[in-house]
Amino acid sequence: MKTFSQPLSAKDEAAYLGRLKTGSERERGEAKDILVERNLRLVAHIAKKYQNVDEDMEDLISTGTIGLIKAIDSFDAGKGKLSTYASRCIDNELLMLLRAKKKTSREVSLYEPIGTDREGNEINLLDIIEQDQVDVIDRMETEDKLQRLKGLVAERLSDREREIIMMRYGLLGDREITQREIGRRLGISRSYVSRIEKKALEKLKEGYDALGMA
Repeated sequence: MKTFSQPLSAKDEAAYLGRLKTGSERERGEAKDILVERNLRLVAHIAKKYQNVDEDMEDLISTGTIGLIKAIDSFDAGKGKLSTYASRCIDNELLMLLRAKKKTSREVSLYEPIGTDREGNEINLLDIIEQDQVDVIDRMETEDKLQRLKGLVAERLSDREREIIMMRYGLLGDREITQREIGRRLGISRSYVSRIEKKALEKLKEGYDALGMA
């Protein structure tokens, strides 16, 4: 894979973002080009998540770059970091590409040959349609949302709130447990667990709304 330029410093990025909003037409064009070029490393990093799907990495990077450009065009500096916002836009663009590919692939005839069995007989899609197939794209999207949720849990919740939410919803990979069970483990009442859980969920909802993930 090609080598990409290093990201801009926070100070330089802010300067180019300001120039993108208030500069002359030439200055805006130059600022946009630099912001795109210096964030291509981010595009490549996100595209690697999808390298196991049947898609060329260069195509993934090209598609992700479209998401990056959209992010730069619509970014509002008052809503956080460009890299955080751009990551979501890049992810969305890649997922749209893969969903379109998936939809197209489903239009293939059920009778189209896809191989042969051990005896040399031709096998088509209809022969295996009842087998369970793993939807890679949906799984990636679910995993991505779960990672973002864990990030919000870490950033927005207190230690006690985080502990209760992780246990309550099985975010540590364990089974979900009841408020009563949590109360017994922590030595507090079920009603107190309920109040903490409600407050924590409100914080997470605010985080989702702020990120545009709702």
